[in-house]
Amino acid sequence: MSSNPAIASAPPLKDGDMLAAIDLGSNSFHMVVARYTLGQLRIVDRLRETVRLAEGLEGKGGLNAEVKQRALDCLARFGQRIRDIPPQRVRAVATNTVRQLSAPQSFLVPAETALGHAIEVVSGREEARLVYLGVAHAQPPKPQQLRLVIDIGGGSTECIIGSGFDAIERESLQVGCVASTRRFFGNGKLSKKRWREALTEVAAEFQQFTVAYRTLGWHEALGSSGTNKAIGDICAAMKLTKGAVTAEALPVVRDRLLQAERIQDIDLPGLSDERRPIIAGGLLILEAAFEVLGLQRMAVSKAALREGVLYDMLGRGGADDPREASVAALMQRYGIDTQQAARVEQTALALFEQAAEAWSMDADDAHMLGWAARLHETGLAIAHSQYHVHGAYVLENSDIAGFSRQEQQVLASLVRSHRRNVSKSAFDALPDRLLLSAKRKAALLRLAVSLHRSHDADPIPKLDLSVNGERMELVLSRSWVDARPLLRQDMLGEVEGLAGLGIGFKPFLA
Repeated sequence: MSSNPAIASAPPLKDGDMLAAIDLGSNSFHMVVARYTLGQLRIVDRLRETVRLAEGLEGKGGLNAEVKQRALDCLARFGQRIRDIPPQRVRAVATNTVRQLSAPQSFLVPAETALGHAIEVVSGREEARLVYLGVAHAQPPKPQQLRLVIDIGGGSTECIIGSGFDAIERESLQVGCVASTRRFFGNGKLSKKRWREALTEVAAEFQQFTVAYRTLGWHEALGSSGTNKAIGDICAAMKLTKGAVTAEALPVVRDRLLQAERIQDIDLPGLSDERRPIIAGGLLILEAAFEVLGLQRMAVSKAALREGVLYDMLGRGGADDPREASVAALMQRYGIDTQQAARVEQTALALFEQAAEAWSMDADDAHMLGWAARLHETGLAIAHSQYHVHGAYVLENSDIAGFSRQEQQVLASLVRSHRRNVSKSAFDALPDRLLLSAKRKAALLRLAVSLHRSHDADPIPKLDLSVNGERMELVLSRSWVDARPLLRQDMLGEVEGLAGLGIGFKPFLA
């Protein structure tokens, strides 16, 4: 990352600073609050409420009004607890159910209002990375050993193989304890025949990546989140294990569960009333995982997604920001001209520094602008014609470690609008709270790209940019522009180009 002072990160954590992570899961909402002490995070509070968001998911991607209100009420309570924590120290992430909504903003806007903080939607594979990070910090792995982590949530199941604190393989399956219970036992009835049929279907989900996972292998397996903990508790209560889940114990638990003909009549030692309505789907998924992956024993982790989000916050904006590594990997994968990318980034950030105060942009905006500058030529690996469109598609639809869906959508909108006419749909995917700053960053990127269109390595003379509301004025060296007639034409063309972003532009020669 450039040393430009405009992109300095948020103030470093000091002893006593508080952080909070919120996980809007498909079954439960969790919040964990921690204090930063002597370089470590110490948990000071946990809140959990069973919301069953996945229960409210309707056929066409809507959300049942009653369930939506239940979620908003929970978030309002969470928001009260973290009212005094600075926004840059709070991170809230939404998972599978929100990913499936046809109009997520209809939920996210009131949800963010209730919580008092922005909410990010993360992809399944990004969720998997964060789960692994949380488990790895709670139970540090042995050096050089591979670990399999399985996280059964309400709407999806994440499977990760990792080493140290890094996830190597990440998969997210569309099976979860709430969703699978609804799908296979929606009428509340249980039977051995229905169980066998459902097991075949769920096992097929795991078989998509089984060969790759078993070839890579692992030294130990860990399960995270409520379903795995509940099944571990049942195994212990039935005196089958001391809290782990084993290949021998699972069939015993399943047979005991299937003694009930209806879900409401399930009688398993150690099973809470709260977990009873969804335990069938969770146990089904775990049995399929054991069968297909050939598992013999799985310990249960005390950590999950929310702890991963906390530790990810420590790395963001610093030397360990996972997004930096992801951008570098994309640049390598798509053969991006690194020198040209660096020139555009340096100029974009120089312009940013002059506009940041007037436009109330912060370090996060600078990071996003810098990454967009590095990635603006991604689409050239596909075709020169419309390469900005190709690049935007890649950035919006790839699984990019460390980035939320909204962050990827911002990157895509900047790349999509960095040249030619600005498409009316370029910013449609963004929530309203990100729209104005995204268009302003896009304006700065357009100018930087135009100034470096010739790919000339010679430095650009000092640029003087002033902004007033949605108007920009840029003063350029007359002699430098006179020697570059194409640049003069491009600058004049940007008057119309930036108008597509709702920004007035005047270039001046001095």
